[in-house]
Amino acid sequence: MSSRSAGAQRASQPVKGPGVRYLKLKLLALVVLCALPASGVVMQWLRGGRPVVLLVYLVMSLVTFGLYWRDKHQARREGQRTPEKLLHAAELLGGWPGALVAQQAFRHKTRKVSYQVVFWLIVAAHQLGWLYVFTQHAL
Repeated sequence: MSSRSAGAQRASQPVKGPGVRYLKLKLLALVVLCALPASGVVMQWLRGGRPVVLLVYLVMSLVTFGLYWRDKHQARREGQRTPEKLLHAAELLGGWPGALVAQQAFRHKTRKVSYQVVFWLIVAAHQLGWLYVFTQHAL
């Protein structure tokens, strides 16, 4: 193989090392996915409700981010792993934004298709829940 073709082959492969690939696109996706829940929280607050839902999302996102960090750390050390059911439960309870950030920051659970299917179903359930809240208030 010539040095020219070897260089071209290396250039087409993803760069290994720290950092998140396609960071701007992924941040945009996060903002878009969080727009509906954020709008719902603002709507509830403007109608005299308490922003407890926002607090739940923030706390659960931090907890979930921590669970992902611990699981990745344990995976590297071949230690006791965090059960996937626990990760999914934390996502379902509002920690999916933290999970999405952690997946990218730690490059963890991003290639396991069965895990990603459940994760994205949880995200979709949250989005549909907020769409339901909006349609009920629009009637």
